[in-house]
Order: sequence, then C-alpha cells, then structure tokens
Amino acid sequence: MELIWAGASPYARKVMIVSHELGLSDQIKQIDGSGTPVAPNATTTSYNPLGKLPCLVPDDGPAIYDSRVICQYLAAQVPEQRLIPEGTARWAALTLEALGDGICDAAILIRYETVLRDEKMQDAAWLDGQWGKIDRALDAADDRWAAHLAGPFDLGHAALGCALSYLDFRYGDRDWRGTRPTLKAWHEAFCARESAKATEPKS
Repeated sequence: MELIWAGASPYARKVMIVSHELGLSDQIKQIDGSGTPVAPNATTTSYNPLGKLPCLVPDDGPAIYDSRVICQYLAAQVPEQRLIPEGTARWAALTLEALGDGICDAAILIRYETVLRDEKMQDAAWLDGQWGKIDRALDAADDRWAAHLAGPFDLGHAALGCALSYLDFRYGDRDWRGTRPTLKAWHEAFCARESAKATEPKS
C-alpha cells in the first residue's frame, strides 16, 4: 500500500498511528504529497481530485480518502482489531474521532488564513471563531470525555491525540493545558505510546 501524505498533517499522522496500532505500518510506503489549497500537489490530485491528504492507494484497488475512510479500511484488514469497537462503544469512538478531527479542521483553517492570506485581508473575527471551536472542543474533551479517555485506546483517542499534538506543533505559544489537567495528563500518556513516538509531526 502507498500513503500519499505530509509529515505535518495530523490526519496523515492519525492514519499512521492506526497502522502502527494494527501492526500494518510495515506494509505502507509513504509518498510525500505536500501542497496547499492554492498550490496543490500533482501527485495528490492524481489520486484525490480534492487535493487533500492523506490518500491511501491499496495494492488491489482504487485510491481511498479521507483519513476517516482510510482508518476504517485499515481496521477492516485486521478482524480482531479493537480500535473501532462494536456496539455503543463504536459510536463513542467515532464521535471522539470527529471531535479530534474538528479541532484539526479549525487549526488548519487558522494556519491557512495566517500563512496563505495577505495580512491586510485576514479576518480577526473569523480567526476568533475558529479558536472558539477549538476551545469548546478542548473543554469538552477535558470534561465530558474524561471517562472515555481513561478507557481502552481506540480510534477516537488517536484522533484527539493527533489534534493536541498538532496544536503544540503549530501553536505552541497557546497554553491549552492550563485549565485542563485531565487532558494534559492524558496527552502525556498518549505521547509515550510507541505509535505516537514513531509518528511525531515534521515540518
């Protein structure tokens, strides 16, 4: 399998963490597909017309995207896997994944606004709105999701861990830990996992 990815992408990292947790990482060849919305990568667009990462190219079929679909595909290759549990726990894991991905969505939109758009055209209110999404999601993770985070590692844990690490990677000057002790402690444990250490974000 080939994974079109970027070393800084939290979505690509989530896929790679899942592959490590499932024991599939050695079956995946990583191909750099770095680009931006205004300068998409030709390799990426040749597989995903949206130009978004990551994109998985299986050995025996067409390209698969986005990260949520790829994670489902990888999990399906390991029948005994527990990253996407059965029953009600499944919906909790997938909802937490959506929360983590939503943090990443907002953080990347902030990145695009501040890096790709001329400073005179940047919208402060819009940026504040994105940070508001992130702060609300972090508060929910620290409070309402605390019990789930204390349970077995699943896809939701992978997504949230990648989101928190991406905030550190791109916005290290913002102290998301200060008022969220539960989330702080959980993230420290996440970063100590072998799958997390093997997939730390890169510029």
